[in-house]
Amino acid sequence: MFSKATDLSNGALEQVLVWLLEEDPLNPGVRYFTLRDLMNRPENDDELVEAKRDIMRNGPVPVILDSQHPDGYWAKPGGGYSPSYTVSLWQVIFLGELGADGRDKRVQRGCNYLLDHIVATNGGFAMDPRPVPSSVVHCLNGEPLHALIRLGFYDDPRVQKALDWQVKAIIADPDVRYYKSGTCAKGFACGYNQRQPCAWGATKALKALSVIPIQDRTPKVKKAIDMGGEFLMSSDLASADYPYTEKINTSWFKFGFPLSYRSDVLETMNVLARLGYGVDPRLNNARQFISGKRDDQGRWMMEKSLNGKMWIDIEEKGKPSKWITLQALCALGH
Repeated sequence: MFSKATDLSNGALEQVLVWLLEEDPLNPGVRYFTLRDLMNRPENDDELVEAKRDIMRNGPVPVILDSQHPDGYWAKPGGGYSPSYTVSLWQVIFLGELGADGRDKRVQRGCNYLLDHIVATNGGFAMDPRPVPSSVVHCLNGEPLHALIRLGFYDDPRVQKALDWQVKAIIADPDVRYYKSGTCAKGFACGYNQRQPCAWGATKALKALSVIPIQDRTPKVKKAIDMGGEFLMSSDLASADYPYTEKINTSWFKFGFPLSYRSDVLETMNVLARLGYGVDPRLNNARQFISGKRDDQGRWMMEKSLNGKMWIDIEEKGKPSKWITLQALCALGH
């Protein structure tokens, strides 16, 4: 069933899985997520537990943690998203993406430091270092939310308030105030997108909502997810003709890992698949688009990269990528 969904023969899929399951000191998180998400290993599985430990011993996570100031921040004190991609906000996002262990004291210190400096008076996570509510936008609220929940901070009151803002801002709850310079109307309207709904913001918002436990998804959360899914699928992901007054950003069509506040077809497809939209016929062209980027060995290429901007480079642009291949198999396998 899985190989049929990905258009790979059983033999070809097996070879790709062997590649992803290699003990790779440069990218140990790939093995962990392959065991967990592709092979459905339970959290107490011995191999999965050891793979999690390896993330904390090898690869990019130890380098990021070694770059942390004793007070818990990275690069400079306070909040904000600049300079990209070395400050605290991005390190928490990257730690979540890479599979860091949220029980580690350094990870907890970094998460708590960030939460102490980015919460605006409306409960959302501000992109401005002050932090002011007018600088709370879906993309840079959703990304750190997703990471913090992955790292074990779901029950933290500051995380719950940011989730509450995200949901209410999408559905136009009466408690929400909008700002011309940031999140300016219901749905995903953003001042940085000429006050039009933003697909990047929608993907990042739904990414955060996708990790809310199913039993905790209130009617408002479900409504926000439905609105986000309908908006993202109102356009063909493979053409991305969402409202925009300029040219479509070409990064939407290039696969990369990790991503910034920008998104792409693959991440959006993955988020929608996790929320139960994976077999929706409106995603057929996106599935074909993703499949069409596979090479003759069943692997996908790293087409864009933040290398040279982070504390450590992750894989190499222009070469087959384990991270991208893992995400493509997850998206198509759903």
